Amino acid sequence: MKRLSLAAALGAVLASAQWISYPTPGIPRTPDGKPNLAAPVPKAADGKPDLSGLWQRMRNPNQRVTALAMGPNLEDFMRPGETIPPMLPAAQALHQQRQANLMADRPSSKCLPHGIPDQMLIGVPMKIVQDPGLTLILYEEFARFRQVFTDGRPHPPVTQPAWLGYSTGKWEGEWFVVDTRGFNDKSWLDDSGRPHTEQLHTLERFRRRDFGHMDVEVTIDDPGAYTKPWSFPLQFQFLADTEIIEDVCDNERDSAHAIGK
Repeated sequence: MKRLSLAAALGAVLASAQWISYPTPGIPRTPDGKPNLAAPVPKAADGKPDLSGLWQRMRNPNQRVTALAMGPNLEDFMRPGETIPPMLPAAQALHQQRQANLMADRPSSKCLPHGIPDQMLIGVPMKIVQDPGLTLILYEEFARFRQVFTDGRPHPPVTQPAWLGYSTGKWEGEWFVVDTRGFNDKSWLDDSGRPHTEQLHTLERFRRRDFGHMDVEVTIDDPGAYTKPWSFPLQFQFLADTEIIEDVCDNERDSAHAIGK
């Protein structure tokens, strides 16, 4: 049994993960032993929905495919009839420059992190670990992680802008809302080279619809690069009986590090 894992932003490597066929313990199953993705939402000890598990982005029903980008383009995730707001002149010029050289300078090609929301778009598995006071999001690609603090702390003064920013979280009904600020301006919003500034502020709203499906609503607000905020939906599916793998980025030698090669 194998599953698809992206070993680098520019390609995919079919790799066998550790414990590839070990049954995920404690999950609901159908009589034939398959994961029951339609089962009810599990609850954490505090009664909140438990988002914990291994997830992978699904293709949205209305998602388009833009040929220009070699990876996800935010335009393709917009709802029918909605568009991304215009960029301000400096951001537009930078976007055009990146597209003119066919996105050759994408950070991930140099083993630098995807940012937010780009990290959520690329279709690589992510693991959510939900504990009291702290939720972790572990991304398989390049072994990146995020800490989402839920202990009531405010955002810190930003003395060192970060690739993935600084995140706090809270529950609003059945939605887990992740508020992230303090980004540097080095990452791209998507693989088309869409830029952002250090004023970027994102809100990600997570809702586990049933056991095996999760909706995510992403809002992007960057008054330094765009004329107004905008939002778009994502959908994720639970991955059972597998695990995230070690993914080491070493530029053009990256594929040699993929487990199973």
